[in-house]
Amino acid sequence: MPRCAAGTKQDGTFHPDPIHLADSPKDPADDSTDAEAPRKQRKPIGWSMIFIAVLVAVSVILVWRRDGMHGVTEILFGDLALFGGILPRVLAGCLLGAFITEILPHEKVSRSLGPKSGLKGLLIATAFGAILPGGPFTAYPVAAALLTVGADFGATIAMVVSWTLIGYGRAVAWELPILGTDFTLWRIAISVPIPILAGALGRMVYVRLYRRGETE
Repeated sequence: MPRCAAGTKQDGTFHPDPIHLADSPKDPADDSTDAEAPRKQRKPIGWSMIFIAVLVAVSVILVWRRDGMHGVTEILFGDLALFGGILPRVLAGCLLGAFITEILPHEKVSRSLGPKSGLKGLLIATAFGAILPGGPFTAYPVAAALLTVGADFGATIAMVVSWTLIGYGRAVAWELPILGTDFTLWRIAISVPIPILAGALGRMVYVRLYRRGETE
């Protein structure tokens, strides 16, 4: 019996012990997922941040050579004031996304906006994105929350694209008074199919790339 157990560990073709069948596939997968998740979250500095930092350094040097230190400090204080005004909105958007994640029922969201929701899910996501108020500080945390509670790639893409193209706030505040009713209505009517097509394409890409990678 010890020889059989040792043999199964070497060639991997026969597993007489059911305990090894239950434990061996789970432990490496669990360890790998636990190890990978912190890696992805704990990466505050990437290529994009390095590139932006280099641009900032070059811009500081150019401003300093042209306007001196006074020009640099004036821009710095202006940016700090802008950052102070934006920070509460960022905090509010992140809190909104966190509360939505806790409040929304996962099963209902998965049924309405999940991968099996079909065209109905894309239509719901498109309508939700069209009526979603606020700027990017609201839209993107809400989109992240929907992904967390069961919405799939396609529905979330449809929501973001709909918010970008159709968003009623911009239409009421800017398009109607400046460009007129006819232009606004035709622009919205032409834009409606785009989020649905983008969501359907997002589902195809997710199934073919991400799901296939998971199965392999």
